[in-house]
Amino acid sequence: MPKRVLDFRSDTVTRPTPGMRKAMAEAAVGDDVFDEDPSVHALQERVAELLGKEAAVFVPSGSMSNQIGVRVHCDPGDEFICESGCHIYNYEQGAYAQLSGLATRTVDGACGVLQLEQLTGLIRADNEHLCRTRLVCLENTHNRGAGKIQPYDVVESICDWAHANGLRTHLDGARLFNAVVASGINARDWAQHFDTVSVCFSKGLGAPVGSALVGTKEHIKKARRVRKLFGGGMRQAGIIAAGALYALDNHIERLAEDHANAKKLGDAVGDIPGLKLIGDAVDTNLVIFHVEPKLGTAAEFCEKLKAAGLLMLAIGAQQVRAVMHLDVDEADTARACEILGEVAAAAPGVKVTAGADVHY
Repeated sequence: MPKRVLDFRSDTVTRPTPGMRKAMAEAAVGDDVFDEDPSVHALQERVAELLGKEAAVFVPSGSMSNQIGVRVHCDPGDEFICESGCHIYNYEQGAYAQLSGLATRTVDGACGVLQLEQLTGLIRADNEHLCRTRLVCLENTHNRGAGKIQPYDVVESICDWAHANGLRTHLDGARLFNAVVASGINARDWAQHFDTVSVCFSKGLGAPVGSALVGTKEHIKKARRVRKLFGGGMRQAGIIAAGALYALDNHIERLAEDHANAKKLGDAVGDIPGLKLIGDAVDTNLVIFHVEPKLGTAAEFCEKLKAAGLLMLAIGAQQVRAVMHLDVDEADTARACEILGEVAAAAPGVKVTAGADVHY
């Protein structure tokens, strides 16, 4: 029997659990474009209540949810401010420009975290020659920031500043529930500072597909129109909405297991010659580490890991990302730590001290 391959590339690779499959199979459905799907209604009401907003709209993906969010707040020719490593700017194909005619003002953060003083002075003057600055976007947790949780006081100060200056705020909360579980700050408290929030069900929560955008009733009325424009109108979507509902009911608190496993992997990385953890700590379920050139490029290192039965993702010339999720457990994490050490030790010119204390 072939050896099981351990997949740490992303928390999007999870399969629906038996309970989730049953809920999906039994879901009541209707035509969601006609706003007649009872399971979609139940999901939208649940997530809006969970985040303390008036309404929500269910969409196929987090990228679409973000792009609807920025379009709700901005008109063509407007500009929004975001952190330079954020998902909206890096991993959505510049859709804000392609689909909505928007410009961006990017600011470099520390592991994805901006400080209020970095934004002071960035709002453009009311001048017919200039873009209109309309929106500030933050990401929590931050993907390229190795799952960094935004400091709550910083989020509050930036959003207060934005609103005081007539700007709107949007949160890419694809992994917001990871921040909720790790910080102990509930979703409503995080969400209260933003006009719109996007949350994803197909990452750590383990649903097969789907995200939601929450906001005021007026925001969501406009969002439904934009969803149709972007091709996101779905028909009997209750089948997938039921999977997301099951995830909200059963898979939030268990995110703590992913965080614990990520910390174990991060500790192991710190003890392996040739690897260096990015960031000062592992906050949630993401681990990003630097691969020294003597071990090859990140892509080459990942190919060696793959040959040993471990999948991780090269996200830069010398950077690798590993993500903990529903389908990997403590034993899988321990084995992943072993494989990392074995592959690194096998590289030419790498010296491993006999009896070194490596924490797997």
